[in-house]
Amino acid sequence: MAQGKEGKSHRGFAAMPPEKQREIASKGGKAAHESGRAHEFTSEEAAEAGRKGGRAAHQSGRAHEFTSEEAAEAGRKGGHASHGARRPRGQNEEHRHTDEIDETSSSSSQEEGEEDEQ
Repeated sequence: MAQGKEGKSHRGFAAMPPEKQREIASKGGKAAHESGRAHEFTSEEAAEAGRKGGRAAHQSGRAHEFTSEEAAEAGRKGGHASHGARRPRGQNEEHRHTDEIDETSSSSSQEEGEEDEQ
């Protein structure tokens, strides 16, 4: 039997190498999602889980302590990932309301024409 960290014997799944465990767990997760039985986290649940994990890692001394330079680099990467492909406001042609612009310009030209007739 395989021995664990604390001298406990492991059988079955626990005795498998970590790579094999991950492979099997991954298949189970994929199957659960495909069948609709997997839990879908809300953003609030995910945030709370992250906070719990972060607290536990810090308390046990396993958390990575970021330097200010590492934190700044991580922030830049996150910003590029979420906003990097966007254009500054007002420059994205896909989201302009051309119908509204055309209506406004045509109504103003009609008003000018009416003034000329008077």
